[in-house]
Amino acid sequence: MSKKTKALIFNLLSFAVLFIGLRYFVLNYTNLSGIWKPLTAAVVATLLAPKFQAVNTRDGEKLFMKALFIKGVKEIR
Repeated sequence: MSKKTKALIFNLLSFAVLFIGLRYFVLNYTNLSGIWKPLTAAVVATLLAPKFQAVNTRDGEKLFMKALFIKGVKEIR
């Protein structure tokens, strides 16, 4: 599996996990109605989910992650 595919899968999974958890929270603990429930969960999940990216370097293709509350960019094996 290529690093680009892994980055895509990691991005999808991190967003999905956060979205489902936040949607549950929004549905049960807020007074929002209609389209605002999933929209709020989607916006917050987009902001909080870590971002993964595959980059070609001199040493080959590497996978990097950047998250909102983590300083800098981290390399993923």
